[in-house]
Amino acid sequence: MADFDRRTALKGGLTVSAVGLLGTATISAADAASGVAEPKIYGTAAWNARPPGGAIEVQNHKPTYIVVHHTVEPGNVTDYTLEHAFWASRSIQNFHMDTRGWIDTGQQFTNSRGGHITEGRHRSLEILRGGTQHVLGANVGNNNSTCIGIENEGLYSKEDVTPALWDSLVKLVAYIASQYDISPEFIKGHRDFNSTECPGTVLYNRLPELRTEVGKLLGTASPKVDLPEWPLLKPGDSGPRVRTAQELLRARGFAVPVDGLFGQSTKDAVAAVAARNGLERDTCGATAATDETGFLGSDVWPLIVGSGTDPRALKARLAG
Repeated sequence: MADFDRRTALKGGLTVSAVGLLGTATISAADAASGVAEPKIYGTAAWNARPPGGAIEVQNHKPTYIVVHHTVEPGNVTDYTLEHAFWASRSIQNFHMDTRGWIDTGQQFTNSRGGHITEGRHRSLEILRGGTQHVLGANVGNNNSTCIGIENEGLYSKEDVTPALWDSLVKLVAYIASQYDISPEFIKGHRDFNSTECPGTVLYNRLPELRTEVGKLLGTASPKVDLPEWPLLKPGDSGPRVRTAQELLRARGFAVPVDGLFGQSTKDAVAAVAARNGLERDTCGATAATDETGFLGSDVWPLIVGSGTDPRALKARLAG
């Protein structure tokens, strides 16, 4: 498997795919607050990282998006020490290199529940400080050349992040945005690119708040209201959005019921669409991995929308 195609956290992978319908924009250096202070970031040497297994690719352009993840494992621990943060960074790197076969840690930075920020992939901090190039990571399927990723330690599907993690996340994202002239509306969650629950529903729902807080630190106007992203639908869900998805699947030739219930046949149809289009499905989970096969998210929706449908209007309707 290609190192740049997938990301994971400690145990369990996350879905990979093609991104659909995300805009691109930056703000000028004059608009960004160039004086945003660099937060304390511990480099790879500080946490005794292994040498990378291959050459670190540095691309001669800035990233477009700052992408927020959650690690899932080791869960929502209460060890907030720096020593634990270093341990977690080593565990992630070992898993990515030994199990995934990647050359190094997949994400550029890791943020612990104690608020300690570590460099993930080698050279990420050095290149970020330069503000003109991008270390290619492995954390957003098929979009790593445009994305710089931050793994936040923990599982945030139902629980909120710690105050320390939130504070360090705001500061890190603001610093990255300042260095690369990235407008706050281009702070995204992993699920905005791939069919995955990452960064967890609770943390994902706080992204508007994150954009606002980062905007204040940058000294910019309030972030503009984006067109809603594609919704994430999972087996077991029900309602009008599931019915819409079933109607689109039937139009694509799948014999699924239009009952608004995301059952086995709908899951199988979504998985088939992903497979036909080369979107490798994976698992995302903690100690007992949660199967994300058949999740319908931002990479699959564009594949089932017919040519006669306006995607922008459909996204707006699904958000209603």
